[in-house]
Amino acid sequence: MKKIGLVSFALAIAMQSHALSVKPAYTVMGNDTTVQIFLYSPDSRQGLHAAYMGDDECWHEIGKLLDSDYGPWGSDKKMFHPFVTKANDGTWRALWGVNDKAPAFAVAYSEDLLIWRPQDYPVLREKGVSEPVAYEMQDGTWDVYVKTREGKRYLHGDQQMRHFEEDSLMVTADDILWDRDTATVNGKCYQGNEFDIPLLHLNYLASELQARDMQNEADTKALPLVFMNNAGKPVTSPVFATLDVDFNHTKQISDRLYGIFFEDISYGADGGLWAEMIQNGDFEYNKDDRKKVWNATTAWKPELKIDTKQPLSRNNPHYAILSKAPVYNYGWDGIEIKRGAQYTISFYARNIDANSKREKLSIALLNGNHEVITDAKFKVENHQWSYYQAIFNIEDKPKKNISLDKVFLAIIPDEKAKGEIAIDMVSFVPQDTYKGHGLRKDLAETIAELQPKFVRFPGGCMLHGDGLGNIYHWKESIGKYQDRKPAPNIWRYHQTKRMGFYEYFQWCEDMGAEPLPVLAAGVPCQNSQANEDGLAGQQNGIPMSQMPAYVQDVLDLIEWANGDANTSNWAKMRAEAGHPAPFNLKMIGIGNEDLISTVFEERYLMISRAVKAKYPDMEIIGTVGPFHYPSSDYIEGWKIAKREKFKDSKGNVVNLFSAVDEHYYEQPSWFLNHQNYYDDYDRKASKVYLGEYASRGKDERDNALAEALHLTNIERNGDVVEMTSYAPMLCKVGHSNWQPDMIYFTNRDVKTTLNYQVQKDFSTHSGDIYVESKLNIDEALKKYVGISVVKNSKSNKTWLRVVNILSQPLNLKIGEKTIMVNARDWKVIEL
Repeated sequence: MKKIGLVSFALAIAMQSHALSVKPAYTVMGNDTTVQIFLYSPDSRQGLHAAYMGDDECWHEIGKLLDSDYGPWGSDKKMFHPFVTKANDGTWRALWGVNDKAPAFAVAYSEDLLIWRPQDYPVLREKGVSEPVAYEMQDGTWDVYVKTREGKRYLHGDQQMRHFEEDSLMVTADDILWDRDTATVNGKCYQGNEFDIPLLHLNYLASELQARDMQNEADTKALPLVFMNNAGKPVTSPVFATLDVDFNHTKQISDRLYGIFFEDISYGADGGLWAEMIQNGDFEYNKDDRKKVWNATTAWKPELKIDTKQPLSRNNPHYAILSKAPVYNYGWDGIEIKRGAQYTISFYARNIDANSKREKLSIALLNGNHEVITDAKFKVENHQWSYYQAIFNIEDKPKKNISLDKVFLAIIPDEKAKGEIAIDMVSFVPQDTYKGHGLRKDLAETIAELQPKFVRFPGGCMLHGDGLGNIYHWKESIGKYQDRKPAPNIWRYHQTKRMGFYEYFQWCEDMGAEPLPVLAAGVPCQNSQANEDGLAGQQNGIPMSQMPAYVQDVLDLIEWANGDANTSNWAKMRAEAGHPAPFNLKMIGIGNEDLISTVFEERYLMISRAVKAKYPDMEIIGTVGPFHYPSSDYIEGWKIAKREKFKDSKGNVVNLFSAVDEHYYEQPSWFLNHQNYYDDYDRKASKVYLGEYASRGKDERDNALAEALHLTNIERNGDVVEMTSYAPMLCKVGHSNWQPDMIYFTNRDVKTTLNYQVQKDFSTHSGDIYVESKLNIDEALKKYVGISVVKNSKSNKTWLRVVNILSQPLNLKIGEKTIMVNARDWKVIEL
């Protein structure tokens, strides 16, 4: 954390930043040279700004200091009536209203007005909290006053403003407590708070904000297409360089640097990797999946009669009632079948009418011409739910030339039916899936070709969910399909959880990858919609009274994955599902790019300490928020990671968190301009798991080159960066929640990208030893060429990666050998 000191008047004037367009008005008081600043918000969406008083007796804008992080994007992230105060110890507090409905307000802490602690949102009993103000007491604690719809309220806050106690009675407080200063900035009058600060502090703020703006401008550009050499002339011909590889200077790096991150985003699971072809076969779609659009009959035509009496499972209460009319399901963008393939059709059904002994129905595949491709007939005789199944053989050489285009499923009751049939859990899947475990084969094989060392699942934002009620609970994703609990997906569609934790673990085993399950840290996504009480964001977390049960759920996961089926009930469930042997889980993630609030930290540490206490050898992967330095969550998350220690089984003091999960999505130029990003990381602190990253420029090759360049620098820092995974991985064409993605697919095709090829080239030629090398090239061009040499101690092979961002070919001489790398391309070569 940067500190502000005092310098002499002359030195302060000499240090005045050119970032200030007008000379500030200052006052000399002893050894201090002070200036006036005004802290205010120009608009509810523009955050907290600072202005200074110039020697022209006008206020001049410096820049933005802070944004509100409360609630969902679009409707929230607003700041109303900010109130800033300076504590006796020189630190700062900012408070503001978040909207006119919430029972909460926002508070933030800073030592220098530039770096702010992640925000907290104290919750009151009443809605419509507004205009918070705070006054410091002699003991350093705070009296906080707010207005609500019902009147004025009082809270007492601790010194750090992390914990608050609300008075149970309405307070009588003079309106003078809410008085603010006023100032005219850029021709408009604003309310805010005025302070005297050292001139040095003003210069620091101005220069740092200007530096950030300049860096942001440089980092948001595409990669250059014209390059100037050291002589200042454009490069118009092939570039020549030499590389000295020093096998006498090596270091150990991570042997699990390249993995994958899977999240059900952009139809990645349901309608994607999970091979099920029937959409809404459980009849559990609802308005919460896609507001005011979806319901239990979505994807079925014509509209069905739905009931919930005597359901197949309490976790899947809805089912359809069939009478005489046929119903149709068109799958996800149609149903794709292949000649010569076999498919399983299955469902649960029961005869509703007590007087009817038998009802008949048939299920058929029809094409766009309404021709029957294949069908099967069933007799529903039981008045209790029963399972029905048939195999559909799609003839390789049919007698009739029947088209397989525009296929859909038809459920056709007997026209002479006297009663009704209840039907649920309708499923249509290919028998040929990846390793026989239910994944779409072509898509899973494309992923497996990356040879990932680990798989992070099930998210992502999906795991901590849209509000407390939408947090992903792993226990709801195991067991029989009908007993799993479906839920809305935060990406605004439905998750059946047919691809649940058992399937994830099995998938990892099938690929030879380590599983990395990630669980919520007791809070939902900080961007969550408001609940029925009007509280958005992290919604004050799972109540602490319920946290012991949640912690036990986390511990039960480890027992389910690793326990002995003969002695553990959870392990017995794993065995009954088909996997008697332990999955050998070695690491677990807690939290996902969370706001590192006080509510989060308390629950995060409670979970992590409990895991280490029971399973001291389990690696815990923590989180440091959704952005890189200098974001407040990143700074606070790393503070926690460096502070928290634990005694292992041998009595050694070790880091509680084996690694922390960093995320960032940036433009190509960011990766070019920050090649030394990990060079100065503390090698004794927790390791880095770069769990989500991607270049998000407009040009696919720019993105791939930027990512390849970044990976050469990550390999150089492979002693501190332990794992990486690109994100997102999958996107079904026409259903994108995020761009870009690594793999695009339709029902018929799988299309990989240049980003995929970069991941594959690095992952399939990985090493665990980094070999130092020196690139000899025109100095002005050096930053545009990425070099990494790694050796695999198992295969004894050494791999050179060369990334050439230049617009001309690169001829690289290594000893007696010359390697040519095309313009704007990369190459992996065995040395």
